[in-house]
Amino acid sequence: MKTTLTILTAAALLMAGCADMKNMGPGAQLREASELGLAASTDTQALSPAADWWTNFGDPQLDRFVADAVAGNPNLRVAAARVSKAQAGVAFARSTDWPQVNGELSLNRQKFSSNYIYPAPLGGSVQNIGNLQASMGWELDFFGKHSGELASALGQVRAAEAERDAARVLLTSNVVRAYLQWARLLGQKDVAERTLTQRQQMLGLVQDRVKAGLDNQLEVRQSETGRADTRTSIAALAQQVEASRNALAALMGLPRLPEGVTPPQLSQFKAMAVPDELSADWLGRRADIVAARWRVEAARGEVQVARAQFYPNINLAAFVGFQSIGFDNMLKAGSMQWGVGPAIRLPIFEAGRLRANLQGKSADVDTAIESYNATVIDAMRDVSDQSQGVRAVALQQSEQASALRAAEGAYDIAQQRYKAGLGTYLHVLSAETAVLAQRRQKVDLQAQALLSQVGLAQAMGGGWQPTPENVVLQSQATTH
Repeated sequence: MKTTLTILTAAALLMAGCADMKNMGPGAQLREASELGLAASTDTQALSPAADWWTNFGDPQLDRFVADAVAGNPNLRVAAARVSKAQAGVAFARSTDWPQVNGELSLNRQKFSSNYIYPAPLGGSVQNIGNLQASMGWELDFFGKHSGELASALGQVRAAEAERDAARVLLTSNVVRAYLQWARLLGQKDVAERTLTQRQQMLGLVQDRVKAGLDNQLEVRQSETGRADTRTSIAALAQQVEASRNALAALMGLPRLPEGVTPPQLSQFKAMAVPDELSADWLGRRADIVAARWRVEAARGEVQVARAQFYPNINLAAFVGFQSIGFDNMLKAGSMQWGVGPAIRLPIFEAGRLRANLQGKSADVDTAIESYNATVIDAMRDVSDQSQGVRAVALQQSEQASALRAAEGAYDIAQQRYKAGLGTYLHVLSAETAVLAQRRQKVDLQAQALLSQVGLAQAMGGGWQPTPENVVLQSQATTH
């Protein structure tokens, strides 16, 4: 038995030497950190925001909304189901390393032909046939087929886990954005309602001046137009407020927000400190980058399987059991049967099928590598854009604060002149128009500043904490 297996294996290896796999490997290369202008980092705390970065805004209601969204969002459940499916693939791949044992029991009543190979009295008779047997098969992995399948399955499950985490990062960021957008619209609506009050006061003063012969109907119509425009803006903002509430509820997996929710105000949020430094280690701090990297590993495992198809497939097969004519004889010692032996399969002529399969799997590796490279470049652009956005909004806020102070100063002067009898109240309301315009811009810039901080936090990884397996992959990503 041992001699037979040795001879078969040697013959198979000799024939396998003829396998032609030249110029069929992947050609793409992972981008190195140095190519991307990323230096090594010495401060691991500056790589990414905290796991619960949104709590830095100081709003307990927002914290509850994020927690509810993570627990109830259907998209996260879909991602978790994909992880479970990938884990099943790992279990299946691991099972191929072990012998497979099966049992069989068959009981048949059969009439034997009188004109076949069975002589009388068996030929032409009706007999009961029993078969009780256990069989075993074991495919020996000499050429890395099973290990390739396992590597591919592990890559798939790690990628699915990272994609699930990336979906969580996206979800939490979108919940915070929707919440801030709701606060922005409420702030805009408050300013618009104050503007409507001012427009009504101006219309009343213009009407009084027309009655006194100091103005004409042109000023009245212009004031009425301004009031109607403001009412239109308030109606549009009210609709947008409801839409933002519905969007927030949808992210939480709810048809509508629960009762008793407190409308947020932009002034209640604290500024969030976010990092603005990029380093080589940062490549492993975004779940989407890690997922793309694991896809490369999964594709490489498939290439290993495709290469193993060129080599012999060696199996050990064995069976033992009982077989008899007549059920009463089935368990007797004389009915026992058994067999054992190796089986070898070697592809000789496949009409190019194996080469085409290997070429296809190699192309999958190239695709995965270039997808990884593109993901890294897009992530770097995202971080750069978000960092510049944070700085740009801060500069705009500084300039706008000066403009608001100037408008408020002019408004104060107009009030003082009115109280001193040097001006009309219409001048006061006209000065307030500039103040209200600046307050509208202040609301927009406050929201934009907070949203840009959210964008940068998400771009830097969104607080994702790599698992030990992904930390290893992270170190590989920074050196390849």
